[in-house]
Amino acid sequence: MYLATALIITMLAAENPGVESWAAMADHFNLGPAAPTLDLRNMLTRHIVQRSCAMLDGVAQARRDALTGGQLDAWKQGIRAAVRAALGPMPFGTDGGPLNVRLASRAEREHYSVENVLFESLPGLDVNASVYLPKPGEIPPPWPAIVVPVGHSNKAGEAYQKPAQAFARMGYVAITFDPPGAGGEKQPGNDHFRDGVRCYLVGHSSNRYFILDALRCIDYLATRPDVDMKNGVGMTGVSGGGVTTMWAALLDSRIRAASPACCAVPKALHPVLDNYAECPEVLSFGRFSKFDDTDLMAAAMPTPVLLMAGAADEVFAEAMSRRIAEEVAASFQGAGQADRFAFFLDPGGHDYTLAMAKEFVKWMDRWVRGTPERSLPALQPEDLEVLPQGQLACHPRTDCNMISITRDTAETWRKKRSMKPIPKAIRALTNMAPSIPVPEAHVEQPSLVWFHLLQEVLLRPEPGIELPATFLYPSKPGWKGAAILYFDDRGRWTGLRTQGPLAAMARFIDRDNEGYAALSVDLRGWGDTQPADVRYDMAGWGARDRWIGYTSAAMGDPIFAMRLRDALSALAWLRAQPGIDPERMVLGGHGMGGVIALHAAALDGHAAGVFCNEGLCSFEALARAETYAWPAEDFFPNVLLHYDLPELAASLLAPVLIANPLDAEKKPLEQDAAASLYRDAVKQGAAVIAKASDAVVRDFVWKCLAR
Repeated sequence: MYLATALIITMLAAENPGVESWAAMADHFNLGPAAPTLDLRNMLTRHIVQRSCAMLDGVAQARRDALTGGQLDAWKQGIRAAVRAALGPMPFGTDGGPLNVRLASRAEREHYSVENVLFESLPGLDVNASVYLPKPGEIPPPWPAIVVPVGHSNKAGEAYQKPAQAFARMGYVAITFDPPGAGGEKQPGNDHFRDGVRCYLVGHSSNRYFILDALRCIDYLATRPDVDMKNGVGMTGVSGGGVTTMWAALLDSRIRAASPACCAVPKALHPVLDNYAECPEVLSFGRFSKFDDTDLMAAAMPTPVLLMAGAADEVFAEAMSRRIAEEVAASFQGAGQADRFAFFLDPGGHDYTLAMAKEFVKWMDRWVRGTPERSLPALQPEDLEVLPQGQLACHPRTDCNMISITRDTAETWRKKRSMKPIPKAIRALTNMAPSIPVPEAHVEQPSLVWFHLLQEVLLRPEPGIELPATFLYPSKPGWKGAAILYFDDRGRWTGLRTQGPLAAMARFIDRDNEGYAALSVDLRGWGDTQPADVRYDMAGWGARDRWIGYTSAAMGDPIFAMRLRDALSALAWLRAQPGIDPERMVLGGHGMGGVIALHAAALDGHAAGVFCNEGLCSFEALARAETYAWPAEDFFPNVLLHYDLPELAASLLAPVLIANPLDAEKKPLEQDAAASLYRDAVKQGAAVIAKASDAVVRDFVWKCLAR
């Protein structure tokens, strides 16, 4: 303590000769974190926003270039291919399996009838469809059909029942069905936020479940003799149902007219610039570099598209809707198909109104039925009814769902990984450059802490990113020795304060040993750079980790990849420091920081040891578990196609310690379970200890550094 105080006074006196007052000295107080040049709490959010907007600018320019450069057909095929690739396997039409149709019930109403039917989207995965049929005595069959995907609600809602009834009373078969989760009959294992994000791990988009159900509805309609399929079908839906409509129209040529409602917006406006935690199914991996909502509608050409919106919509604001309508209209006009796009603005809010239903029927009459002058019944809202939810019940099976399919897919990938060498696979998953340069850094003056010096550092691995770091190293003049590079998802000081485990590893208070250097870094989004909350985080589905996880995935550069690059930048900086022996460095961390350390060691190849303490036991655990406690940003897209953490640990050449591995719910594994999971790594010499004390981790580090 006396040495530290003397050093402070000496430094201040040297900088300020003649200063005598304590208050004047306080003006030059230089302890604490290095002063950033950025707003650290908004740094990561701003970085993602700026990069996402730049990508979407590039997508818009590619569309304009295709229109003006005579490459429209090639551009459309490219968008359609990108959409299909984003979703994962989509067996429908001639590629679809047996539907296994079962009638649940039928009800006769005064002006229409409704049949509740079950059929399979994927084997064992039921679609619970309600089919609204015109009265044969009023309008003879066969009837053309409209598929009405439901948004994040259920098919018994007024916004779905009434339009479907209206379609039936205007001469169309209408089929609606519950989406996964969202309050309908298909809830277990289908939470489109918590279960949808799992799909990233296995290379799918959870949107496949929404869209495939809609396409299988067309397969089902094609089996009915009372449905006229010769001119195809129409599709229209509100909110999430509108999103399904936009995507489906690019995949199935049987859709001859499409009308998304209250859902389409330039992605830069929503969810990027407004920081809205949009659903993961909408933000498929890499979509920001491939297509925007404008592209989804423009690439549907020559399919006629009627875009509808609500003037009072509280999320998809009128200005947003008008802007995208102008962009899509310009694309149709540039392609010489201006008459195949129209925009209808309803005075209502986020809803599908009777007025919208009438507009779509006119659109269908024109483009599908071929009777644009047909007179329609003068329906009024009060002419339509809302049936009790039970009257639309189909009682689908729920044992097959997003979780079970993702679980099965993860198991399949475990049996047939890509077989790429793991470092090569990591580089492909993270867009990693062949080498990471030493980053720029701002380094504060050192302060004595017993027998070590402590410096606060700001690392600048790329423009717009500053990483606070704390550097601890022995104070002995001319010291040269070993170092620990440490990452902690709780913040860089967690392992240092109150003589924490990292401080103990460095031997900062051991007079009789030289000790070791330690660099603890706040990777972006952790510690001092934890993003500040914003307005939409007030929503029950809103959270920074969700927005960051989903949006960075849509960039094709997930936050996990960004943090791994940060870790390698920190490693390059530490190696470049005087006195650090580059061959005697241990990498490690806590929580996801330890998982990052394992990856960094795999890419670096020169670590003297690596440890992961209280880290995720495996990515597959996130895919398999009924519930989980890890944030959405920890779901590393596509990782299970190539490897999992036990395989990564087994591949490392350096000594490895997996200490206190945690399951999906962040509960400790028992020793037998941990050893079984990491059995290949254990065969390679790794230590896997389910109940390891701080002393066990410390001794492992010391043993590695003493080599």
